Amino acid sequence: MTRLDVTEKIIATKVSKGLRWADVAKKVGQSKEWTTALCLGQMTATAAQAKVLGRIFGLTAEEQKWLTVVPDKGSLPTAVPTDPLIYRFYELVSVYGSTFKALIHEEFGDGIMSAIDFKMDLQREPDPHGDRVNIVMSGKFLPYKAF
Repeated sequence: MTRLDVTEKIIATKVSKGLRWADVAKKVGQSKEWTTALCLGQMTATAAQAKVLGRIFGLTAEEQKWLTVVPDKGSLPTAVPTDPLIYRFYELVSVYGSTFKALIHEEFGDGIMSAIDFKMDLQREPDPHGDRVNIVMSGKFLPYKAF
């Protein structure tokens, strides 16, 4: 058994039970964004969170333990994503990455935006020309230090 096996079981159970990530997140006590990342194998659960997910998804004690193991983050199957939705995020970084960098450096100085001390909020934004995806990402600024 691997963490990927647990992820696949979670996804299959979610589909078969007709669950929504937001509902799972409420039971876990975290945001829908973080909980979804956890269930998809990108975050580490506490033992208590793993137990809650075990009840929701019918996971064995061993499967719950896998949820508490630090995963290989950013583990997409290819360097350039082939899934059209994920590819659009790759395209955003390809097109606007230098703009993000220039504006962050202008505002904050030489450093990076953390993906560790990070928050995200994804919402549907009604629009008469077709609903929009509104994603707000907030990461702590970490300046480079001289040594």
